[in-house]
Amino acid sequence: MRPTAAALVALTLAAATLTACGNGSSSSPNTLKVSYKQSTDNSVKVMDTYLAGIKKEFEKKYPGKKVQFVPIKAPDSEYYTKLQQMLRSPRTAPDLVYEDTFLINSDITSGYLKPLDPYLATWPDWSRFIDTAKAAARGQDGKTYGVPDGTDTRGLWFDKRVFRAAGLPPHWQPKNWDDILAAARTIKQRVPGVTPLNVYTGKPAGEGATMQGFEMLLYGTGDGKTDPLYDSGSKKWVAGSQGFKDSLRFVENVYKEKLGPDVSDALDPNFNTTVRGELIPRGKVGIDLDGSWLPQDWLPGSGHAWPDWSRQMGLAYMPTQAGQAPGKVSMSGGWTWAVPAKAGNPDLAFDFIKTMQTEANAKKWYIANSGISVREDVAKDPSYATAQPGIKFFTDLVSATHYRPAYPAYPRVSTAIQEAMEGVTTGDTSVEKAASAYDSTLKDVTGGQVVQR
Repeated sequence: MRPTAAALVALTLAAATLTACGNGSSSSPNTLKVSYKQSTDNSVKVMDTYLAGIKKEFEKKYPGKKVQFVPIKAPDSEYYTKLQQMLRSPRTAPDLVYEDTFLINSDITSGYLKPLDPYLATWPDWSRFIDTAKAAARGQDGKTYGVPDGTDTRGLWFDKRVFRAAGLPPHWQPKNWDDILAAARTIKQRVPGVTPLNVYTGKPAGEGATMQGFEMLLYGTGDGKTDPLYDSGSKKWVAGSQGFKDSLRFVENVYKEKLGPDVSDALDPNFNTTVRGELIPRGKVGIDLDGSWLPQDWLPGSGHAWPDWSRQMGLAYMPTQAGQAPGKVSMSGGWTWAVPAKAGNPDLAFDFIKTMQTEANAKKWYIANSGISVREDVAKDPSYATAQPGIKFFTDLVSATHYRPAYPAYPRVSTAIQEAMEGVTTGDTSVEKAASAYDSTLKDVTGGQVVQR
Protein backbone atom coordinates (compact mmCIF):
# COMPACT_ATOMS: atom_id res chain seq x y z
CA MET A 1 0.00 0.00 0.00
CA ARG A 2 1.38 3.41 -0.95
CA PRO A 3 1.79 5.88 1.94
CA THR A 4 -0.75 8.68 2.10
CA ALA A 5 0.24 12.32 1.98
CA ALA A 6 -0.60 12.59 5.68
CA ALA A 7 1.71 9.67 6.45
CA LEU A 8 4.55 11.23 4.46
CA VAL A 9 4.09 14.50 6.34
CA ALA A 10 4.13 12.65 9.67
CA LEU A 11 7.33 10.82 8.74
CA THR A 12 8.96 14.05 7.63
CA LEU A 13 8.05 15.66 10.94
CA ALA A 14 9.34 12.63 12.77
CA ALA A 15 12.68 12.89 10.98
CA ALA A 16 12.89 16.54 11.97
CA THR A 17 12.25 15.56 15.57
CA LEU A 18 15.03 12.97 15.46
CA THR A 19 17.48 15.56 14.20
CA ALA A 20 16.45 17.98 16.92
CA CYS A 21 17.00 15.35 19.62
CA GLY A 22 20.74 15.29 19.07
CA ASN A 23 22.51 12.20 20.35
CA GLY A 24 19.64 10.87 22.43
CA SER A 25 20.53 8.63 25.36
CA SER A 26 24.08 8.02 24.16
CA SER A 27 25.04 11.33 25.81
CA SER A 28 26.17 11.92 29.39
CA PRO A 29 25.27 9.24 31.96
CA ASN A 30 24.51 12.10 34.34
CA THR A 31 21.85 13.60 32.05
CA LEU A 32 18.36 12.15 32.03
CA LYS A 33 16.35 12.77 28.86
CA VAL A 34 12.59 12.87 29.32
CA SER A 35 10.21 13.01 26.36
CA TYR A 36 6.53 13.89 26.67
CA LYS A 37 3.57 15.24 24.73
CA GLN A 38 3.52 19.02 24.88
CA SER A 39 0.24 20.83 24.29
CA THR A 40 -0.21 22.30 20.81
CA ASP A 41 -1.80 25.28 22.56
CA ASN A 42 1.11 27.52 23.54
CA SER A 43 -0.86 29.00 26.42
CA VAL A 44 -1.50 25.64 28.12
CA LYS A 45 1.49 24.64 30.24
CA VAL A 46 0.01 22.12 32.67
CA MET A 47 2.49 19.31 31.95
CA ASP A 48 5.44 21.69 31.48
CA THR A 49 4.81 23.37 34.83
CA TYR A 50 4.41 20.08 36.67
CA LEU A 51 7.56 18.54 35.19
CA ALA A 52 9.58 21.68 35.92
CA GLY A 53 8.75 21.23 39.60
CA ILE A 54 9.70 17.54 39.51
CA LYS A 55 12.99 18.38 37.75
CA LYS A 56 13.90 20.83 40.51
CA GLU A 57 13.10 18.29 43.22
CA PHE A 58 14.93 15.49 41.41
CA GLU A 59 18.13 17.44 40.79
CA LYS A 60 18.21 18.47 44.44
CA LYS A 61 17.77 14.88 45.57
CA TYR A 62 20.40 13.53 43.14
CA PRO A 63 23.31 16.01 43.13
CA GLY A 64 25.26 16.03 39.87
CA LYS A 65 22.35 14.66 37.85
CA LYS A 66 20.58 16.83 35.29
CA VAL A 67 17.19 16.47 33.62
CA GLN A 68 16.80 17.47 29.98
CA PHE A 69 13.29 17.62 28.55
CA VAL A 70 12.64 16.58 24.94
CA PRO A 71 9.03 17.74 24.42
CA ILE A 72 7.10 16.75 21.32
CA LYS A 73 4.53 19.38 20.36
CA ALA A 74 2.04 17.63 18.08
CA PRO A 75 -1.51 16.31 17.81
CA ASP A 76 -1.91 12.80 19.20
CA SER A 77 -1.46 10.89 15.93
CA GLU A 78 1.74 12.77 15.06
CA TYR A 79 3.05 12.39 18.61
CA TYR A 80 2.78 8.60 18.38
CA THR A 81 4.58 8.56 15.02
CA LYS A 82 7.42 10.76 16.25
CA LEU A 83 7.80 8.85 19.50
CA GLN A 84 8.07 5.49 17.74
CA GLN A 85 10.68 6.90 15.38
CA MET A 86 12.73 8.03 18.38
CA LEU A 87 12.47 4.67 20.14
CA ARG A 88 14.06 2.72 17.27
CA SER A 89 17.66 3.78 17.86
CA PRO A 90 19.94 4.18 20.89
CA ARG A 91 21.06 7.45 19.31
CA THR A 92 17.61 9.01 19.55
CA ALA A 93 15.83 7.09 22.32
CA PRO A 94 15.18 9.21 25.43
CA ASP A 95 15.55 7.67 28.87
CA LEU A 96 11.89 8.13 29.80
CA VAL A 97 8.80 8.54 27.62
CA TYR A 98 5.11 9.31 28.06
CA GLU A 99 3.08 6.44 26.59
CA ASP A 100 -0.65 6.31 25.93
CA THR A 101 -2.02 3.01 27.26
CA PHE A 102 -3.68 2.28 23.91
CA LEU A 103 -0.26 2.14 22.22
CA ILE A 104 1.79 0.45 24.89
CA ASN A 105 1.18 -3.17 23.79
CA SER A 106 2.06 -2.30 20.21
CA ASP A 107 5.34 -0.77 21.38
CA ILE A 108 6.01 -3.75 23.64
CA THR A 109 5.56 -6.11 20.69
CA SER A 110 7.92 -3.95 18.62
CA GLY A 111 10.57 -4.30 21.33
CA TYR A 112 10.64 -0.56 22.09
CA LEU A 113 10.08 -0.72 25.87
CA LYS A 114 11.91 -2.17 28.84
CA PRO A 115 10.07 -4.34 31.43
CA LEU A 116 10.02 -2.61 34.80
CA ASP A 117 9.32 -5.61 37.05
CA PRO A 118 12.77 -5.65 38.74
CA TYR A 119 12.26 -2.00 39.74
CA LEU A 120 8.63 -2.43 40.78
CA ALA A 121 9.46 -5.41 43.00
CA THR A 122 11.48 -3.19 45.35
CA TRP A 123 9.27 -0.07 45.17
CA PRO A 124 6.79 0.00 48.10
CA ASP A 125 4.50 2.56 46.43
CA TRP A 126 3.59 0.11 43.63
CA SER A 127 1.24 -1.65 46.06
CA ARG A 128 -0.78 1.59 46.26
CA PHE A 129 -1.82 1.44 42.59
CA ILE A 130 -5.20 -0.06 41.69
CA ASP A 131 -5.19 -3.33 39.77
CA THR A 132 -6.97 -2.04 36.64
CA ALA A 133 -4.32 0.66 36.24
CA LYS A 134 -1.54 -1.89 36.60
CA ALA A 135 -3.20 -4.09 33.99
CA ALA A 136 -3.26 -1.22 31.50
CA ALA A 137 0.55 -1.20 31.49
CA ARG A 138 1.01 -4.97 31.37
CA GLY A 139 2.13 -6.79 28.23
CA GLN A 140 0.79 -10.08 26.96
CA ASP A 141 3.93 -11.67 28.40
CA GLY A 142 2.73 -10.75 31.90
CA LYS A 143 5.46 -8.18 32.48
CA THR A 144 4.81 -4.53 33.31
CA TYR A 145 6.18 -1.86 31.00
CA GLY A 146 4.93 1.42 32.44
CA VAL A 147 3.79 3.26 35.57
CA PRO A 148 0.36 4.88 35.10
CA ASP A 149 0.00 8.51 36.12
CA GLY A 150 -3.80 8.53 36.33
CA THR A 151 -6.85 7.46 34.43
CA ASP A 152 -9.91 9.19 32.99
CA THR A 153 -13.57 8.74 32.21
CA ARG A 154 -15.90 10.37 29.70
CA GLY A 155 -19.36 11.87 29.66
CA LEU A 156 -21.50 14.70 28.31
CA TRP A 157 -20.58 18.29 29.09
CA PHE A 158 -23.41 20.74 28.42
CA ASP A 159 -23.52 24.52 28.54
CA LYS A 160 -26.23 25.81 30.89
CA ARG A 161 -26.21 29.19 29.11
CA VAL A 162 -27.09 27.51 25.83
CA PHE A 163 -29.64 25.27 27.51
CA ARG A 164 -31.40 28.26 29.07
CA ALA A 165 -31.58 29.99 25.69
CA ALA A 166 -32.97 26.78 24.14
CA GLY A 167 -35.52 26.22 26.91
CA LEU A 168 -33.86 22.98 27.99
CA PRO A 169 -33.64 21.88 31.66
CA PRO A 170 -30.59 22.98 33.70
CA HIS A 171 -30.31 19.51 35.27
CA TRP A 172 -30.34 17.56 32.03
CA GLN A 173 -29.80 13.81 31.92
CA PRO A 174 -30.63 12.02 28.66
CA LYS A 175 -31.95 8.49 29.02
CA ASN A 176 -30.96 7.26 25.55
CA TRP A 177 -29.38 8.38 22.28
CA ASP A 178 -32.65 9.82 20.99
CA ASP A 179 -32.75 12.21 23.95
CA ILE A 180 -29.30 13.54 23.02
CA LEU A 181 -30.25 14.11 19.40
CA ALA A 182 -33.56 15.72 20.44
CA ALA A 183 -31.73 18.23 22.65
CA ALA A 184 -29.24 18.98 19.84
CA ARG A 185 -32.09 19.58 17.39
CA THR A 186 -33.74 21.96 19.84
CA ILE A 187 -30.51 23.92 20.23
CA LYS A 188 -30.08 24.11 16.46
CA GLN A 189 -33.60 25.51 16.08
CA ARG A 190 -33.55 27.98 18.97
CA VAL A 191 -29.92 29.08 19.44
CA PRO A 192 -28.26 30.12 16.17
CA GLY A 193 -24.49 30.46 15.99
CA VAL A 194 -23.87 27.55 18.36
CA THR A 195 -22.66 24.01 17.61
CA PRO A 196 -25.44 21.90 19.12
CA LEU A 197 -23.43 18.69 19.63
CA ASN A 198 -19.71 18.00 19.30
CA VAL A 199 -18.67 14.40 18.60
CA TYR A 200 -15.03 13.95 17.58
CA THR A 201 -14.64 12.09 14.31
CA GLY A 202 -12.28 11.04 11.53
CA LYS A 203 -8.60 10.23 11.15
CA PRO A 204 -7.28 13.75 11.97
CA ALA A 205 -8.77 13.46 15.47
CA GLY A 206 -6.98 10.14 15.95
CA GLU A 207 -7.73 8.18 19.09
CA GLY A 208 -9.92 11.05 20.29
CA ALA A 209 -12.41 10.16 17.55
CA THR A 210 -12.25 6.46 18.37
CA MET A 211 -12.50 6.71 22.13
CA GLN A 212 -14.33 9.97 22.90
CA GLY A 213 -16.64 9.52 19.94
CA PHE A 214 -17.22 6.06 18.54
CA GLU A 215 -16.51 3.79 21.49
CA MET A 216 -18.69 5.88 23.80
CA LEU A 217 -21.48 4.91 21.41
CA LEU A 218 -20.45 1.35 20.59
CA TYR A 219 -20.04 0.26 24.21
CA GLY A 220 -23.57 1.50 24.89
CA THR A 221 -25.05 -0.96 22.39
CA GLY A 222 -25.97 -4.57 23.05
CA ASP A 223 -26.39 -6.01 26.52
CA GLY A 224 -23.65 -4.01 28.23
CA LYS A 225 -21.86 -7.21 29.24
CA THR A 226 -20.38 -8.47 25.98
CA ASP A 227 -17.45 -6.50 24.59
CA PRO A 228 -18.65 -5.19 21.21
CA LEU A 229 -15.14 -4.74 19.79
CA TYR A 230 -13.18 -7.82 20.90
CA ASP A 231 -14.39 -11.32 21.80
CA SER A 232 -12.21 -12.46 24.69
CA GLY A 233 -13.56 -16.03 24.52
CA SER A 234 -12.40 -16.68 20.98
CA LYS A 235 -9.66 -14.02 21.20
CA LYS A 236 -10.90 -12.51 17.96
CA TRP A 237 -12.07 -9.08 16.85
CA VAL A 238 -15.78 -8.56 16.26
CA ALA A 239 -17.08 -7.86 12.76
CA GLY A 240 -20.56 -7.44 11.35
CA SER A 241 -22.24 -6.19 14.51
CA GLN A 242 -25.45 -4.19 14.46
CA GLY A 243 -24.06 -2.02 17.25
CA PHE A 244 -21.21 -0.93 14.98
CA LYS A 245 -23.66 0.16 12.28
CA ASP A 246 -25.93 1.90 14.81
CA SER A 247 -22.95 3.84 16.18
CA LEU A 248 -21.94 4.92 12.69
CA ARG A 249 -25.53 5.97 11.99
CA PHE A 250 -25.52 8.21 15.08
CA VAL A 251 -22.36 9.93 13.80
CA GLU A 252 -23.92 10.22 10.35
CA ASN A 253 -27.05 11.86 11.81
CA VAL A 254 -25.01 14.41 13.76
CA TYR A 255 -23.20 15.65 10.67
CA LYS A 256 -25.94 15.06 8.07
CA GLU A 257 -28.41 17.13 10.10
CA LYS A 258 -25.72 19.76 10.78
CA LEU A 259 -26.00 19.24 14.51
CA GLY A 260 -22.23 19.01 14.80
CA PRO A 261 -19.40 21.37 13.85
CA ASP A 262 -18.65 22.15 10.23
CA VAL A 263 -17.02 19.09 8.69
CA SER A 264 -13.88 21.10 7.82
CA ASP A 265 -13.53 22.04 11.49
CA ALA A 266 -14.29 18.53 12.74
CA LEU A 267 -11.51 17.15 10.53
CA ASP A 268 -8.92 19.66 11.75
CA PRO A 269 -6.36 17.72 13.87
CA ASN A 270 -6.22 20.59 16.39
CA PHE A 271 -9.99 20.98 16.73
CA ASN A 272 -10.05 19.51 20.24
CA THR A 273 -7.75 22.34 21.38
CA THR A 274 -10.12 24.89 19.85
CA VAL A 275 -13.15 23.28 21.50
CA ARG A 276 -11.66 23.28 24.99
CA GLY A 277 -9.78 26.56 24.87
CA GLU A 278 -12.09 28.77 22.81
CA LEU A 279 -15.52 27.47 21.82
CA ILE A 280 -16.76 26.08 25.13
CA PRO A 281 -15.71 29.07 27.28
CA ARG A 282 -17.40 31.42 24.77
CA GLY A 283 -20.67 29.49 24.94
CA LYS A 284 -20.41 28.22 21.37
CA VAL A 285 -21.02 24.51 22.05
CA GLY A 286 -24.27 23.16 23.45
CA ILE A 287 -23.25 19.56 24.22
CA ASP A 288 -19.74 18.10 24.10
CA LEU A 289 -19.06 14.36 24.30
CA ASP A 290 -15.69 14.53 25.99
CA GLY A 291 -13.40 13.63 28.87
CA SER A 292 -12.88 14.29 32.55
CA TRP A 293 -9.73 16.32 31.88
CA LEU A 294 -11.33 19.40 30.31
CA PRO A 295 -11.03 21.66 33.41
CA GLN A 296 -7.23 21.55 33.20
CA ASP A 297 -7.56 24.17 30.45
CA TRP A 298 -9.75 26.41 32.59
CA LEU A 299 -7.95 26.45 35.94
CA PRO A 300 -5.95 29.50 37.09
CA GLY A 301 -2.64 29.75 35.26
CA SER A 302 -3.70 27.24 32.60
CA GLY A 303 -3.71 29.70 29.71
CA HIS A 304 -7.50 29.75 29.34
CA ALA A 305 -8.50 30.53 32.92
CA TRP A 306 -12.29 30.49 33.22
CA PRO A 307 -13.39 31.06 36.84
CA ASP A 308 -17.07 30.49 36.07
CA TRP A 309 -16.73 27.12 34.34
CA SER A 310 -18.22 25.08 37.18
CA ARG A 311 -21.30 27.30 37.27
CA GLN A 312 -21.77 27.48 33.51
CA MET A 313 -21.13 23.83 32.60
CA GLY A 314 -23.32 20.88 33.50
CA LEU A 315 -22.43 17.19 33.48
CA ALA A 316 -24.47 14.18 32.39
CA TYR A 317 -23.46 10.58 31.98
CA MET A 318 -23.58 9.07 28.49
CA PRO A 319 -26.66 6.84 28.31
CA THR A 320 -26.78 3.48 26.62
CA GLN A 321 -28.41 3.33 23.19
CA ALA A 322 -31.97 2.61 24.34
CA GLY A 323 -31.50 3.12 28.06
CA GLN A 324 -30.92 -0.61 28.59
CA ALA A 325 -29.01 -1.80 31.64
CA PRO A 326 -26.69 -0.63 33.05
CA GLY A 327 -28.10 2.67 31.70
CA LYS A 328 -24.81 4.52 31.42
CA VAL A 329 -21.49 4.05 29.69
CA SER A 330 -17.99 5.45 29.93
CA MET A 331 -14.55 4.66 28.55
CA SER A 332 -11.29 4.82 30.49
CA GLY A 333 -7.72 5.07 29.33
CA GLY A 334 -4.78 7.01 30.60
CA TRP A 335 -1.06 7.44 30.14
CA THR A 336 2.03 5.79 31.57
CA TRP A 337 5.67 6.66 32.06
CA ALA A 338 7.79 4.02 30.34
CA VAL A 339 11.50 3.34 29.88
CA PRO A 340 12.65 2.67 26.30
CA ALA A 341 14.49 -0.58 25.67
CA LYS A 342 17.36 1.45 24.19
CA ALA A 343 17.50 4.03 27.01
CA GLY A 344 21.01 4.88 28.14
CA ASN A 345 20.07 5.65 31.76
CA PRO A 346 17.21 3.30 32.76
CA ASP A 347 18.00 3.28 36.49
CA LEU A 348 17.98 7.07 36.61
CA ALA A 349 14.75 7.07 34.63
CA PHE A 350 13.00 4.92 37.24
CA ASP A 351 14.30 7.19 39.99
CA PHE A 352 12.56 10.05 38.17
CA ILE A 353 9.33 8.01 38.02
CA LYS A 354 9.53 7.42 41.77
CA THR A 355 9.97 11.15 42.32
CA MET A 356 6.91 11.92 40.19
CA GLN A 357 4.90 9.24 41.94
CA THR A 358 5.28 10.07 45.58
CA GLU A 359 1.85 10.43 47.16
CA ALA A 360 2.18 14.21 47.33
CA ASN A 361 3.42 14.64 43.76
CA ALA A 362 0.85 12.22 42.35
CA LYS A 363 -1.96 14.15 44.04
CA LYS A 364 -0.55 17.41 42.71
CA TRP A 365 -0.61 16.00 39.16
CA TYR A 366 -4.13 14.55 39.38
CA ILE A 367 -5.49 17.90 40.49
CA ALA A 368 -3.54 19.97 37.96
CA ASN A 369 -4.44 17.59 35.12
CA SER A 370 -8.08 17.08 36.20
CA GLY A 371 -7.23 13.40 36.28
CA ILE A 372 -8.64 10.46 38.22
CA SER A 373 -6.37 8.90 40.82
CA VAL A 374 -5.00 5.40 40.27
CA ARG A 375 -3.44 5.41 43.72
CA GLU A 376 -5.71 4.19 46.52
CA ASP A 377 -4.14 6.48 49.11
CA VAL A 378 -4.72 9.62 47.03
CA ALA A 379 -8.27 8.57 46.09
CA LYS A 380 -9.14 8.39 49.81
CA ASP A 381 -7.68 11.83 50.52
CA PRO A 382 -10.55 14.33 51.10
CA SER A 383 -8.43 17.16 49.69
CA TYR A 384 -8.27 15.30 46.36
CA ALA A 385 -11.97 14.43 46.21
CA THR A 386 -12.99 18.06 46.80
CA ALA A 387 -10.17 19.74 44.87
CA GLN A 388 -12.43 20.82 42.01
CA PRO A 389 -16.02 20.36 40.84
CA GLY A 390 -16.57 17.30 38.68
CA ILE A 391 -13.97 15.01 40.26
CA LYS A 392 -16.62 13.02 42.14
CA PHE A 393 -18.87 12.80 39.06
CA PHE A 394 -16.13 11.40 36.84
CA THR A 395 -14.68 9.16 39.56
CA ASP A 396 -18.11 7.62 40.12
CA LEU A 397 -18.24 6.71 36.41
CA VAL A 398 -15.41 4.23 36.96
CA SER A 399 -18.07 1.73 38.07
CA ALA A 400 -19.65 1.90 34.58
CA THR A 401 -16.49 2.24 32.54
CA HIS A 402 -14.91 0.08 29.84
CA TYR A 403 -11.31 -0.31 28.71
CA ARG A 404 -10.10 -0.64 25.16
CA PRO A 405 -8.81 -4.05 24.05
CA ALA A 406 -5.28 -2.65 23.89
CA TYR A 407 -3.70 -5.58 22.08
CA PRO A 408 -0.95 -5.03 19.50
CA ALA A 409 -3.46 -4.77 16.64
CA TYR A 410 -5.56 -2.13 18.38
CA PRO A 411 -3.87 0.98 16.90
CA ARG A 412 -4.65 -0.30 13.38
CA VAL A 413 -8.19 -1.26 14.41
CA SER A 414 -8.62 2.24 15.80
CA THR A 415 -7.49 3.78 12.51
CA ALA A 416 -10.02 1.62 10.64
CA ILE A 417 -12.76 2.93 12.94
CA GLN A 418 -11.68 6.50 12.24
CA GLU A 419 -11.83 5.87 8.49
CA ALA A 420 -15.38 4.51 8.81
CA MET A 421 -16.40 7.53 10.89
CA GLU A 422 -14.85 9.95 8.42
CA GLY A 423 -16.70 8.38 5.51
CA VAL A 424 -20.12 8.89 7.08
CA THR A 425 -19.15 12.31 8.46
CA THR A 426 -18.34 13.71 5.03
CA GLY A 427 -21.24 11.88 3.41
CA ASP A 428 -18.90 10.16 0.97
CA THR A 429 -19.84 6.70 2.27
CA SER A 430 -23.07 5.12 3.46
CA VAL A 431 -23.23 3.44 6.85
CA GLU A 432 -23.52 0.04 5.21
CA LYS A 433 -20.50 0.55 2.95
CA ALA A 434 -18.42 2.08 5.75
CA ALA A 435 -19.20 -0.87 8.03
CA SER A 436 -18.41 -3.35 5.26
CA ALA A 437 -15.10 -1.63 4.51
CA TYR A 438 -14.26 -1.72 8.23
CA ASP A 439 -14.92 -5.47 8.35
CA SER A 440 -12.59 -6.04 5.40
CA THR A 441 -9.84 -3.86 6.91
CA LEU A 442 -10.32 -5.52 10.29
CA LYS A 443 -9.64 -8.90 8.75
CA ASP A 444 -6.46 -7.58 7.12
CA VAL A 445 -4.98 -5.79 10.15
CA THR A 446 -5.69 -8.65 12.58
CA GLY A 447 -4.42 -11.44 10.34
CA GLY A 448 -7.90 -12.86 9.92
CA GLN A 449 -8.58 -13.08 13.67
CA VAL A 450 -12.22 -12.04 13.26
CA VAL A 451 -15.52 -13.41 14.50
CA GLN A 452 -18.86 -12.46 12.91
CA ARG A 453 -21.63 -11.34 15.18
